[in-house]
Amino acid sequence: MTELRIGIDVGGTGIKGAIVDVDTGDLNSDRLRIETPKPATVASVVQTVARVIEGLDHPGPIGVGFPAVVVNGVSWTANNIDDGWIGTDVAGTIYDVTGREVSVVNDADAAGVAEAAFGAAKDIPGKVLVLTFGTGIGSALMVDGILVRNFELGQIEFEGVRPAELEFSARAREDLGLDWEVWGDRTARYLELVNTVVNPDLIVFGGGACKEWEHFHERLPSSLKVVQAQLLNNSGIVGAALIAG
Repeated sequence: MTELRIGIDVGGTGIKGAIVDVDTGDLNSDRLRIETPKPATVASVVQTVARVIEGLDHPGPIGVGFPAVVVNGVSWTANNIDDGWIGTDVAGTIYDVTGREVSVVNDADAAGVAEAAFGAAKDIPGKVLVLTFGTGIGSALMVDGILVRNFELGQIEFEGVRPAELEFSARAREDLGLDWEVWGDRTARYLELVNTVVNPDLIVFGGGACKEWEHFHERLPSSLKVVQAQLLNNSGIVGAALIAG
């Protein structure tokens, strides 16, 4: 029997959700996307999440990928979201507004879980690093298919910038007016540092930027094994659904 769950991906520019078949990783509904409110305060984001849940209209379990270090449903940081989230019980706050219990995980961790279950990291032994390039840079480390939670490589210092995601994310490409080839060269340097630090057996390139893979992938280091995320920008939604329940 097919098991369906709601997966929600809270991003810096959009809050996206869908009903997911957790046996196959396929979306069982259209994606519902609502712009992330600005400022992304606790009240405004939770209300938007509630709208996504209501719009999907499904009674099953709900998982939420959230842009922060998340421990036991509580946000310890606030990456590309309002600082008021720091110390907030994300799961409890959503329950208070919706009456629906949710499971919450770091958004990049959700993408990593999805790629390990159904995508480019499936059945890959050793260390696999899943990077998501969007409003920020998310990272998930999988070791023999097991998630190492809250592995925050977007927050490191790189070329004098800390956190690195401020100038090396996909959003930064737009803000700096860079074409994809120039951005690819910059990303290549970042990947070389990450490879030195983590020494992964595979790097899976995800997030919103992976949809433009053809425009920059040839600029990435040929010495590294870097592949496009197979679930593309749906990884976070699928992974959130997988951790639900």
